[in-house]
Amino acid sequence: MNNDIGELRKPEIRGPDRSPDRTGSIITAKDFSVYYWKKAAVSEVSFDIPARQVTAIIGPSGCGKSTFLRAINRMNDLIPGCTTSGLLSLGGQDLYSSKVDVVSLRKMVGMVFQKPNPFPKSIFDNVAYGPRIHGARDRGALSNIVRRSLERAALWDEVKGRLSDNALGLSGGQQQRLCIARAIAVEPKILLMDEPASALDPQSTSRIEDLIGELRREYTIVIVTHNMQQAARVSDMTAFFYEGDLIEFGETTQIFTNPTEKRTEDYITGRFG
Repeated sequence: MNNDIGELRKPEIRGPDRSPDRTGSIITAKDFSVYYWKKAAVSEVSFDIPARQVTAIIGPSGCGKSTFLRAINRMNDLIPGCTTSGLLSLGGQDLYSSKVDVVSLRKMVGMVFQKPNPFPKSIFDNVAYGPRIHGARDRGALSNIVRRSLERAALWDEVKGRLSDNALGLSGGQQQRLCIARAIAVEPKILLMDEPASALDPQSTSRIEDLIGELRREYTIVIVTHNMQQAARVSDMTAFFYEGDLIEFGETTQIFTNPTEKRTEDYITGRFG
């Protein structure tokens, strides 16, 4: 088994169409559980997340969806008393193996949080932060990375004349797109998004959703959302979590129009949650 998480083999994928490629799963959970002080927050879930698709994780508050999301880049390691069991793998490698370099893993798996969290630095320095941490020093190369990342995040045209301005002066929607630019500046393969638009106004939310549609051409995206309409709009696959269990997983169209589990139907139609 390869010791370097950054050298994981790339799974075969079909490309950025709307049809999930079932042969191209990149993340696999098999009987995977997460515990906080021996209490299961995620309980023996098993499913495959396809590459270069958008997978939405839905469910009521406290159902384990954010816990599962954070498990993918091992952010739960920072929580005292958090342990795991079962298998969670990326490209065939067990993410909880002692051989995994967590720093390399978090370079490969970017994270965007619920509330925009730009650093109190310039716009340029926010985007350049990750590449610098990983050794980039040449100003010209950094400038190219910053521009490319801001373009991918659909923010370049709005900020190109004020890259030295403090990022905290941007609007909420701009700050969130800046955080996305910061995440993709280190060239991850996967983007995790935890309620990325819940703190934004409708117009900014629409821009974030449009951006997700563009980014899925290059990245595997896993998004946690309480917004059923948003999940239906942006995702290819949907996983429904309830009380730590995976109740149902499948193509988003099927989940929202013909779910196989009554609890799924009750949740997406607003009978609870």
